[in-house]
Amino acid sequence: MRAIVVRVARPFRHQVDEGILDRAAALFARGGFAKTSVQDVAGAVGLSKAGLLHHFRSKDALHEAVLAQADTLGRQVLAEVGDLPAGAARDVRAVEVLVDVALAHPGMVALLLAPATRPGDEDDRSSATSELVLRAFDVDLATTEPQRVVRVLGALAALAVLTLAAHQQDRTTAWRPHVVATCTDALGHRSPGAARPHPEQAEA
Repeated sequence: MRAIVVRVARPFRHQVDEGILDRAAALFARGGFAKTSVQDVAGAVGLSKAGLLHHFRSKDALHEAVLAQADTLGRQVLAEVGDLPAGAARDVRAVEVLVDVALAHPGMVALLLAPATRPGDEDDRSSATSELVLRAFDVDLATTEPQRVVRVLGALAALAVLTLAAHQQDRTTAWRPHVVATCTDALGHRSPGAARPHPEQAEA
């Protein structure tokens, strides 16, 4: 009688690689490329250093892959809203798309938003990628009026913090509409269905 061999399904290689890239992106966003080691990333994803280098041959190769993935996501966000005229509808749609991307790829969004929320960071290529996100809101830091810049940066900072908290609390689905509403409010647009203040409260 022939033995039956049961093969245990393993995650697809690209799924493993995407997980590595997202964790690496989060570390690069937090500490910068220079201060993040291969061992740091390996430890974060539960691999040995040799195991990580089996997926990405060097720290530079890992960094290139992270930036390429971040650029792809940034372009996807811009493509979703690029045909909409500047205004409330475009802002709300940009927030919705970014929140969904952030909930699926928290590390990548941290990297995308880091230069926008912390101008002057060292990574010029990461900064260029973050400009795609600002363009989704029709913002140019050099020419857009200050109030608008502050509102957009505030909304992006809130988005980064709240989506990360949603992951940590394992409440991504429950929190999504509230994150969208909070970021939309930060942009100066009343969220759909938001309660208006009672007249007596408004007068107080």
